[in-house]
Amino acid sequence: MSLFRLDASIMPATSSSRSLADLVEAEWRASHPDSAVTRRDLAADPVPSTAWADAVTSGFVEEGQRTAGQSEALALARGFADELIDADALLFAVPLYNYGVSQHFKTWFDLAYTDPRIDPTGTALRGKPATLVTVLGGNYAAGTPKDGWDHSTGWLRRVLEDVWGLDLRVVQRPFTLVGVNPALDAFTDTARELKEAAEASARAYGRELAARRASQGV
Repeated sequence: MSLFRLDASIMPATSSSRSLADLVEAEWRASHPDSAVTRRDLAADPVPSTAWADAVTSGFVEEGQRTAGQSEALALARGFADELIDADALLFAVPLYNYGVSQHFKTWFDLAYTDPRIDPTGTALRGKPATLVTVLGGNYAAGTPKDGWDHSTGWLRRVLEDVWGLDLRVVQRPFTLVGVNPALDAFTDTARELKEAAEASARAYGRELAARRASQGV
């Protein structure tokens, strides 16, 4: 049994996404105490911004004529794909930044996606159980003043569910900046309720993540 966990928060000491992911992982470990956990921290070990271009352009060059950067990018992409394919379940903790997708996660995804096993024709990840934890500083739900400003969660679901075909559950916690930004002090009670709901979902999906894998006979 093995779990792959990816974190993208740039503030590990105070990260709300990491805290929620910890709850998911704790439930996984409770069911599979001897399981291995492979970790990738994209903030502590960011993917080089040039790697994706190197990997893509390597496809137009004979293997013996590739640059060192192209060869290194292909090896890195293979390693990323191996981590995903080899794991029995996947856990992603990805916060919203500046109304969009974390640059660390996007750079990682783009490079991993160049591996033919998980590109549009490979899809070796189809049906694999996964949980996405995402957090938002504000609240962008329907009916709020900034309805539609979350340009991250939809994209994350698209690439994880529709592109890679993962059996995905999503834990989302809005209003993480309440208590940090004084302009949001009026939403203290709402933020607390949303935090409690997200934590409950994280625990429930952690148990489900472990049970879904166990039910497949592993």
